[in-house]
Amino acid sequence: MTDQVQSFADVELGDDLPVEHPDVSMDRVRQFCRVSKQEFPRFTDHEAARKEGFDGAIVPGIMSQGLVAALIHRWAPGCTIRKIDTVFRGPLLVDSNLTVSGAVTDTDDDLRTAELDVTVMAEDGRTGVIGTVVVEFPG
Repeated sequence: MTDQVQSFADVELGDDLPVEHPDVSMDRVRQFCRVSKQEFPRFTDHEAARKEGFDGAIVPGIMSQGLVAALIHRWAPGCTIRKIDTVFRGPLLVDSNLTVSGAVTDTDDDLRTAELDVTVMAEDGRTGVIGTVVVEFPG
C-alpha cells in the first residue's frame, strides 16, 4: 500500500489507497449542510430521519463524494480529479464509523492518469457508495 504519491511514476496498478475513517459526527454533518445549503432534517436530525424511515440521520450524498475526493487528494496531493462517478447503494448514518477506501484499477502512461475504484462502507459492513474516479497527474 502506498500512503502518498507525489507523481504518476509512484502509481502502480493494484495499489490500495490509505483507508480512512472520516468524521461524520452530527456537528460535522451540520456544518457541511450549512455550507452546502443542504439543511434538510433527514441529514441533521435523527428523529426527523426516523420519521422518514431511516435508522437515523444520514450523510448527504454530496458529502460522501467529498469524503472520496478528500481521500484521493491526501493520497495524491498534486493530482486533478477529472471524473468522479458514484452510485449510492444505501444510506450512511451520521455519528457512525465509515470506511473510505480505494484502489488503482487502470493507468494510462500517455495521459498520466489513473482510474480508481472507490468505496464508502457503513460501520455494519454495508456498501453505501461505490464509484470510479479518474485522476490526472501533472507532467
